[in-house]
Amino acid sequence: MKVNVGGIDRILRIVVGLALIGVALAGISPFGWIGLVPLLTGAFQFCPFYPMLGMNTCPMEKKD
Repeated sequence: MKVNVGGIDRILRIVVGLALIGVALAGISPFGWIGLVPLLTGAFQFCPFYPMLGMNTCPMEKKD
């Protein structure tokens, strides 16, 4: 797996994932468990859909 989730994208995924899991734990909606997906993609810095869409939010490495 090549890292393809950058800094701001990663932070947003983790925050949204935790918020959705909090909704599920509070008993508001069982669909909050879908928050595991953005939480894990943020934690592992890899989104399986990005390669299919040709996206990458990681900063490019400079080559000298």
